[in-house]
Amino acid sequence: FGSFAESTCAALVLVAASPDLKDSWAGQMYPMLISSAGIVVGLVTLLTQGIFYKVKDMPDVEKALKGILVISTVLMTPVVIYLSHWCLPEVFSMGPGYEHVKWWYCAVSIMLGLWSGLIIGYVTEYYTSH
Repeated sequence: FGSFAESTCAALVLVAASPDLKDSWAGQMYPMLISSAGIVVGLVTLLTQGIFYKVKDMPDVEKALKGILVISTVLMTPVVIYLSHWCLPEVFSMGPGYEHVKWWYCAVSIMLGLWSGLIIGYVTEYYTSH
């Protein structure tokens, strides 16, 4: 929880420091909307997991847990793209040296974190199970 809260606060500070985003309500709420959407996607993931990965025996639990990683990553990817496009201007400034930041730069950085988390989850599972 600590890193989640810290990263959200850091993102809010960056938005407040941006000359282009601090005057936009959607821009200011962008970090909170990403976090909130993650909670909703997590709930949807748990509801759909039972459809795709049924657990009948103990070996099925491992497959279902990996399935949760896949489902949540796949569901969150288009949500990140949509929220980034909707909340952020086409091009905005984050301060000196970062005057021409495009909305999709933010989407790509979040998606890299999503998909890296999926890969890390699979690698970790492999090395702890074998």
